[in-house]
Parts: sequence; structure tokens; C-alpha cells
Amino acid sequence: MATKYLLSEEQLPNVWYNLMADLPTPPPAPLHPATLQPAGPDDLAPLFPMGLIMQEVSTERFIEIPEEVRDIYRLWRPTPLLRAARWEKALGTPAKIFYKYEGVSPAGSHKPNTAVAQAWYNKQEGVTRLTTETGAGQWGSALALACQLLGMQCLVYMVKVSYFQKPYRRSMIRVWGAEVIPSPSDTTTAGRAILAADPDSPGSLGIAISEAVEVAAQRDDTHYSLGSVLNHVLLHQTVIGQEALLQMEQADAYPDYVVGCVGGGSNFAGISFPFLGENLTKGKKTRIIAVEPAACPTMTRGVYAFDYGDTAKLTPLLKMETLGHDFIPPGIHAGGLRYHGMAPLVSHAHQLGLIDAQAVLQTEAFSAGVSFARSEGIIPAPESSHAIAMVRQLAEECKQSGEAKTILFNLSGHGHFDMAAYDQYLDGKLEDYAYPEEKIREAMKNLPVV
Repeated sequence: MATKYLLSEEQLPNVWYNLMADLPTPPPAPLHPATLQPAGPDDLAPLFPMGLIMQEVSTERFIEIPEEVRDIYRLWRPTPLLRAARWEKALGTPAKIFYKYEGVSPAGSHKPNTAVAQAWYNKQEGVTRLTTETGAGQWGSALALACQLLGMQCLVYMVKVSYFQKPYRRSMIRVWGAEVIPSPSDTTTAGRAILAADPDSPGSLGIAISEAVEVAAQRDDTHYSLGSVLNHVLLHQTVIGQEALLQMEQADAYPDYVVGCVGGGSNFAGISFPFLGENLTKGKKTRIIAVEPAACPTMTRGVYAFDYGDTAKLTPLLKMETLGHDFIPPGIHAGGLRYHGMAPLVSHAHQLGLIDAQAVLQTEAFSAGVSFARSEGIIPAPESSHAIAMVRQLAEECKQSGEAKTILFNLSGHGHFDMAAYDQYLDGKLEDYAYPEEKIREAMKNLPVV
């Protein structure tokens, strides 16, 4: 029998948790792209409102959530925590598996947790339009929704391969009133340069970021909004883990493992940072595992270095685990995991040995996603299926050892608009791709010298 753990609206978090307060050492500050000196708040002001910039550099443990933001959160939060008892039985494991389900949001993923917050802070400072990039369309649709709810305009550059792979997320963006353009496009200098070099470019998040940043920098009424990577984005997602802490108490359990998929790091940080905070401040011993695709192995095969967040070198340099800002990923179906760099906070935690990283192949992820769906009913997004693949592996280890470990993972969104990918997997047409070592070495040659 399925067990669901629910919180009341009164238990919706009223603060975001800031991991920066509890790290043994802080991560390096971002650098200005022209001077290579530490970037200050004024350097970020052309792109972001000061309210978010202050969160980006804050070391306060808790930051209050504005009441209007909490009021919008109530459309879908608190989200449920479920015990995957049927899947446990199917796997024959003594492990206890729990998952936090973010697919109940209107956009079907965790992304609105930060989209609403970012739109609200921009609106407070008189900004009327936001530009952004999106991979699989989860972030673009979430920001389109947030802008619609707060009466703002929205322009989305969607990675071209996903623009055609995920037509219904593109439709969602348009239904919520935003304009969506396949990237690279001929509407920006950055896009035209990419197309001149490669007319058939599939695009990348790095290219789409360049286009969105370029447009935002040209108008005073427009700011840029990012769906992952930056500190304030990860901060907003910690409502997930804070709720999960309360729900695990309800379940009279505490996780031995916390697992999340990683592309830029936001959903992983959302579920894991509050538990990592418990490790750091209360001596808990939870093992925290970030799971990425073997086709985009930022944490497992990249280097920890200062790099640009975009292809055209318009953004500040961030100290992060990276495959190089000119990395063009293969068209794997987990479009939200195709970014070249990892969030600086996630990268820093990994470098400090506070979290682990694993990579899985695409077919392994889809196999696990189908296994989960056939037991639990929910069809997971391909991104989330990477986490599910690692959970299945941990459950198998428990089966072999006989240990009844407790595993918690973040089911960051549903896969209802990813059925073409599932068809390819079920028809035996989905191929694995491990990013070649020589391409990684080539990309490393173009890292900025700092």
C-alpha cells in the first residue's frame, strides 16, 4: 500500500536555507569577464535585481521568503513525500525508498520554486521583462508561468535540439504568454556567429545563455533570469529539502542516502543542501550523491576551474567543475542535464568531499525510469531517471548485503512530455553515448587563464 506524507499549508517553509553559512570554507568569488577581478554587486546589476544579488553573496543561514512568493507557492506546495513500497517489492530489496515529488507543480517540475522568486524580486525593482534560456523546456515554461502570474513579459531561448524534441513544453511556454525562439538564432549577434560557423548547430545551454544575456543587456526594462547554477537559484530550491526533513520525521525515518540528478545543480541542491546542513551542524552521516549523464560528465570527468557560464563569454567567470564553455553536448534526451558547468556551490561541496558524484548512461537511466513507472505509476522525467538509476543500484547493494538502508531521492518532474524518448527506448532505438576523452581535452585548452 502506498504511503504518502503530507504537510499542511502552515508547515510551508517561511525561509530559504543558505548552505554558505555552514560550509567549512567559502567558494571563490566570481570574476569580472573583462578585468578578471572579483565581481562586485554593481558588476551584476545590469542583469539581476539587487535583491537577488544580495542573496547571491549572503552568508546568512536563513533568508525570509516574501509572503507574496509563499502565497504563489501554495498553488502546489508543500509537495508530497512518498514511500516507494511497490518498487521496493519489485526490486526485492530490504531498502526503504522515499521520494519527494516535485511534478505536482503547474509546470510539472521543481523549477517554479525559483522562477516565482526571481520574477518577484525583479518586479519589485521595476523590471517588466525577463529573458532566459531553457534546455528541455522545464525552466522556460516555469519562468513563463511565473511572469504570467506576476504580470511580466518573458522571452525564452530554447536549445534548438530540445525545441524540436519537446514541442509540448514549447507550447506550454506560449500558452503562458511568453515568446520562445530556437537557439542558436539570427536574432542576436551571438546566435548569428554560431550559425555562421555551423548552420546545423544543435545548440547548447551555453549558447542560449549568450543570446538571452545579450538581449537583456540592451534594454533597461529587461533583466536576465537563470534557472540553475547561481547561489540564489539553489537557495530558492531548498524549500524541497526543508519540507523533506519534516516529512521524514513523519515517516519516523532518516536517510542514509540522499540522491538527485545534476545538470546545473538546482534540484539536487534543493533536496540535498538542507540534509548537508544537518551533516555539517549536527553530525549526521547521510551520504549525498549527485548523478549526471555519462554524455555530459561535468563532475566526474571535468576540471575544477574558473570558466564562463556561456559560450560567448558574456557572463562572469565562475569557479566550477566544467567541460569548457564551448562544450556542445550530444542530443541526449535529458535536455535539462546538458550544461557544461556545475553550480559553484555544488562543485565546491564536491571538492571538499562533502558529496559524491556518479555518472550513468542514457539507457540505464531509461531502464530505471520504466522500472519505477511500472511499480509507482509516475512516469519520471528523463533527468530524474538518472537519480532513479542510482537509487536502483543502491537498492541492489542493500539486497546483496541484507542491510535495510533508507534512501531519499528527488523526483524533480514528470515525463509526460518526454514520451517520444520513452518510445525510442522501448523500441530499442535509444543509444548510449559517453563523451570522448579527446573532446574533453580539446575543450580544456580554451579555458580562461586566471
